[in-house]
Amino acid sequence: MVVEAGPAGRSSRSCGAGAVELTERFQILALDGGGFRGMFSAAVLTRLEEDLGIRIVDHFDLIAGTSTGGIIALGLGLGLSPREILAFYTEHGPRIFRDRSRMRGLRHLLRAKYGSGPLKAALTEVFGDRTFGESTKRIVITSYNVAADDVYLFRTPHLPTLKRDWREKAVNVALATSAAPTYLPGMALDGARLIDGGVWANNPSMVALTEAIGPLSVPLNAVRVFNLGTTIDVRSRHRRLDHGGLLPWAIDAVEVLMRAQSESAIKQVRHFIGKSNVFRLNPTVPTGAVALDKVDIETLYGLAGHVSRDASPAVHRMFCDHRAPVFAPHFPASEG
Repeated sequence: MVVEAGPAGRSSRSCGAGAVELTERFQILALDGGGFRGMFSAAVLTRLEEDLGIRIVDHFDLIAGTSTGGIIALGLGLGLSPREILAFYTEHGPRIFRDRSRMRGLRHLLRAKYGSGPLKAALTEVFGDRTFGESTKRIVITSYNVAADDVYLFRTPHLPTLKRDWREKAVNVALATSAAPTYLPGMALDGARLIDGGVWANNPSMVALTEAIGPLSVPLNAVRVFNLGTTIDVRSRHRRLDHGGLLPWAIDAVEVLMRAQSESAIKQVRHFIGKSNVFRLNPTVPTGAVALDKVDIETLYGLAGHVSRDASPAVHRMFCDHRAPVFAPHFPASEG
């Protein structure tokens, strides 16, 4: 299990058991991508809330998410509890990732493995017609525009210059960030052709830190980051990869690139704000035990219970002495 924690904070405000002395701080919750494995992240947050007697969102000033982490971030911002988000995964996940095609193997060579219909229907059931701008938290969600061949960020109106994204339907933002290449079709939105943000920021920790210290002008020494992954299996890389070639890399390329990005992002964040200010929770699972589109719900929920039990004291110590001020969005005067 990968867990890194920092020193105890000080605050006079209580969070769960115990009370500590308040310090000025800006706290980030960064939620990795991982498809159906997002159920693990939702379960961890659920158990932490129960153990500590808190609302997770009350203690974070900015939430960043990629893909399935973007869906969780949206849910938290729109007022859903982690338990309600967990129910979304357990109830809808098996239907979203169920391929009814008799020729799914052949079809997958030319088209996405799954249609977007079941995911859109499930998201609509949860989010309805609500917009991204209805979020009660600052949120940054990653995507990628293949039409412009450029990164694409959805950002709540936490700055006066952010005048467009808040109008988007939450369902559309969720579909854009989670359109994993080969698994789900891209999302057409206002001329953009959007796909999963995991192609460039599967771990959005560095994206969030950049948002904080750049546009939001937060001092580096004020930042703490809780980065929640979706589990990882450490594979033995076959020596055939050393020789290159399309066929040897066909299976491993995407997983290697996403893993490399995730690890580099968290290492950069630690470099900038110090290891003691970063907590990453991303346990190792047996090779092949989980996949982006297939998990054993009972096993993954049990793992979440185990690791959250171990992580609970560190989360309390590092993050619960800070309560985020109420988010005041910058809507245009005529539309706020």
